[in-house]
Amino acid sequence: MIRHADDDRTGGGPGEADQPDDPAFSALLEDSAEDLYEHAPCGYLSTLMDGTIAKINGTLLDWLGYRRDELVGRRRFTDLLSIGGRIYHETHIAPTLRMHGEIGGLALELKAANGTRLPVLVTSVIKCGPDGTAQLIRTTIFDARDRRAYEQELLRARQDADRERDRVQKLATTLRRTLLPPTLPKVPGIDVAAYYHAASADEVGGDFYDLFPLKGDTWGFFVGDVAGKGAPAAAVTSLARYTLRAAAASDPDPIAALTILNTVLNHEYHGVDPRFCTVIYGRLIPDAKGCTVTLASGGHPPAVLLSVAGGARFLDTPGGQLVGALPGAHFATVEFRLDPGDTLLLYTDGLTEARTTGSVRHSEDELLTFLSPLAPTTAAAVIGAVTDLLAGFGEGVEDDTALLALGIPLLDAPARSTNCTP
Repeated sequence: MIRHADDDRTGGGPGEADQPDDPAFSALLEDSAEDLYEHAPCGYLSTLMDGTIAKINGTLLDWLGYRRDELVGRRRFTDLLSIGGRIYHETHIAPTLRMHGEIGGLALELKAANGTRLPVLVTSVIKCGPDGTAQLIRTTIFDARDRRAYEQELLRARQDADRERDRVQKLATTLRRTLLPPTLPKVPGIDVAAYYHAASADEVGGDFYDLFPLKGDTWGFFVGDVAGKGAPAAAVTSLARYTLRAAAASDPDPIAALTILNTVLNHEYHGVDPRFCTVIYGRLIPDAKGCTVTLASGGHPPAVLLSVAGGARFLDTPGGQLVGALPGAHFATVEFRLDPGDTLLLYTDGLTEARTTGSVRHSEDELLTFLSPLAPTTAAAVIGAVTDLLAGFGEGVEDDTALLALGIPLLDAPARSTNCTP
């Protein structure tokens, strides 16, 4: 039989690690039960049923800074607790111990001899004598200072995060309000209503709307959506809104206004950080029986006409391209009348791209199905209905949504202006 030198290793049975043949090391393994009790990494405390301390280990004495003779037979466990801890002991710990015989995982504070507080975790068990009578309460105490420090650090971090979130939300709300008209003007003979739904309190979206007077009895209005979110989108939104207003003041023709905006966006952002938007721009001219409306669309979802005769239909402007994407973008117009009882709704795609269930989107066709039974209606009523629809989607609304409605009131009904922007 061939033997190897390492076959003669000294070792115990299976599972035992080899130990150095060192008397000092062997002595460490021969700790007495009393030594293990006295110098355990946790505190041990035994009390009589009335709470009087009968036994305490050295670890807990070191933590609290007491001598053994100051506590054993002289003090009760509750004497070591803070005022709040004493109340909690009387109202919760003691009754639970009597009922169940044990209680664990309690977070308490012990008072040290020098007056400082020691956060601890406490577990107590009742020990009975041979006759089954409860005689002692044995308590194990763990130092929770590191845990308390960790919890306090987590609390501070959470408070800092909450403050930062509040600051960001306040900034987003303030910025969002600067990009929308504070109030809608009153247009003679026309009901007006608007609403802005913010999908996130922390971010500013790129949706916008406006309504403003032009020369004579003419009015301009628009709804748009800038690609992206946050500060970059807000900058483009501001540029688009005021560019459209300025362009319409010099030439109220809708195609001319969109062409100027397209030139500005394409020049400002071409080749650096391309930015574009969708816009539907309208011009309305009121008359004694209603108003004439001309709409021009730059890649925007079609407006909806809710007729006094009932039902709803899209007002398509085929061929309208994104605003700012191409230097010579093409825009198309559609002209129609609004008569008493008719209502025009403009919206952004946050409405038609909201998720109804799972990955299913609320399409333009579903929007038309929803709106058709409402006609004939008023501007305020249709905005209210769509607002409720958005609220029903809950977290399914992932993008901001801007709504603007214009309607001709029925005979003898006064015109109104309703701004529902939060």
